[in-house]
Amino acid sequence: MEKLKERWGIDSNFQIFIILLVFSINGSLAVFLANPITNFIGMSKETMAPIIFWPLRIFVVFIVYQITLVIVGTVFGQKKFFWNMEKKMLQRFGLGRFFK
Repeated sequence: MEKLKERWGIDSNFQIFIILLVFSINGSLAVFLANPITNFIGMSKETMAPIIFWPLRIFVVFIVYQITLVIVGTVFGQKKFFWNMEKKMLQRFGLGRFFK
């Protein structure tokens, strides 16, 4: 636990618990929200080939996950942690210049 606290720059075990809780809630939420989004844009397993549908679905889940991570983190009082994590992720994708 101490290595995790040091790596993430946090102080307490309770904060680790909250962060892990946010990750677990957000994963389920992203998958749940991706369904109406894919339906809205006309994607369905019945009308698309699986080789096209699943990569697109995973992409939608990924985008929703990134957006909701900061929102759910903020609800649980960990906005600073998750916003910093999101900025690192965006920098890895070459989009960091937009969030300095």
